[in-house]
Amino acid sequence: MISYLKGSLEYIGDGTVIVETMGIGYKILVSPSTLSHLPPVGKDVKIFTYMNVKEDGVTLFGFSNMEELEVFNKLITVSGVGPKGALSILGSMSVNALIVAIVSDDVTALSKAQGIGKKTAQRLVIELRDKFQSDDLVKTIENSFDDNIKFDTNNCKSEAIEALLVLGYSKSEAVKAIGSIIDNSMDTQMILKTALKKINR
Repeated sequence: MISYLKGSLEYIGDGTVIVETMGIGYKILVSPSTLSHLPPVGKDVKIFTYMNVKEDGVTLFGFSNMEELEVFNKLITVSGVGPKGALSILGSMSVNALIVAIVSDDVTALSKAQGIGKKTAQRLVIELRDKFQSDDLVKTIENSFDDNIKFDTNNCKSEAIEALLVLGYSKSEAVKAIGSIIDNSMDTQMILKTALKKINR
């Protein structure tokens, strides 16, 4: 199995790149996030890969970092989600937003990916929710902000507000949605789920 390729970036296309290593050009399907992190053509690049072997050929899927590859590997364990479907999901939202959507049961956000219907989105939540533990959620959100921004892991509402900001909502939207929740016994995941329903009404 090819874990990664390191070589000269020879071509950048629409969702495809070619990397030359030892005189061989490898065509790799990549996510939009990976495309945005690539150096100019002609420069050296390292791309982490997943090799999909089928009867009709071998396809390489590439990612700029291990985090995205690990999430991709989790996505393809879900029934009905193949490598191209997983790449489509990663193309519709960031890794951070994807994790938040899964743990907060946001089927609507997951369904926005091309080729991913409501039933598949529901399976994503059911089958992956436990794989993305709350600690992973906190770590993901923490890493999305500058080091000088304090993140209070003991405050569920604070965590939920930060998560909504990661998803692209404005601070005013996040504060308004979270502020209207009066049940202080709810954990971060429940607060997120409730807030997202309020915002998307």
